[in-house]
Amino acid sequence: MKQTPVQAILCAFLSLSICFSPKSIPLDQGIPSLSQSVGGSAVSEASEHDSDRDIVFYRKANDNMEIALTFDDGPHPYYTPIILKILEEYGIKATFFMIGENVTYYPAAAEAVLKAGHEIGNHTNHHKGMKSLTDHEIRKEISDCEDVIYSLADYRPTLIRPPEGAMNDQVRRVVGALNYRIILWDVDTHDWAHTPPAEITRHVLKEIDAGDIILMHDFIGHNSPTPEALRMLIPALLERGYKFVTVGELLDET
Repeated sequence: MKQTPVQAILCAFLSLSICFSPKSIPLDQGIPSLSQSVGGSAVSEASEHDSDRDIVFYRKANDNMEIALTFDDGPHPYYTPIILKILEEYGIKATFFMIGENVTYYPAAAEAVLKAGHEIGNHTNHHKGMKSLTDHEIRKEISDCEDVIYSLADYRPTLIRPPEGAMNDQVRRVVGALNYRIILWDVDTHDWAHTPPAEITRHVLKEIDAGDIILMHDFIGHNSPTPEALRMLIPALLERGYKFVTVGELLDET
């Protein structure tokens, strides 16, 4: 039957509504593509390659209400110890993606993370955008960071988070050859933007699902909202029945 103009417009609108119904939209931003990254913005869960299933992870669904809390850009001489104390109070283990240069500057903070039983991931040596580097430069950024971390306690990370989550086919290929798994995230707290703690908490509680990887930072400029946000967020998530695990535990659970 021939549609009237009004019917045609209505059908088109409904079709668009169905197509654009993502699970998660970062606080005040649209949904970036897989290779796009703005500041610390979340990355779409959609993957460009089937092979990504074995190397690139945004989350890993499970039936045990497990989620992974991650911290980027540290260690920090002031905020990292505060965060460690909060995690200890709740008996929580997390994953810290460290910049090699910061490990060199603040080795005591990095060692404290390891001594507390947390997981450390590679966040490159200088936090350079990996998409603009050559193969050799990518390998060097990764290996130099790994060597700095290893010098602390014979610990070699197996997980890597590209700075700002930015990557392309070249980055996947080089990282894969080094036997690392690329860890992105499904929930961005936007603590890097100094989002108020209450707003961070509301956003995470709205978006969280079992298997999610949460992005936070232990190295932020002055007045970091992260510690206060953790004190609000952790008990709220525990009350809902969520269990905190490291990224490695989340991925390797059988």
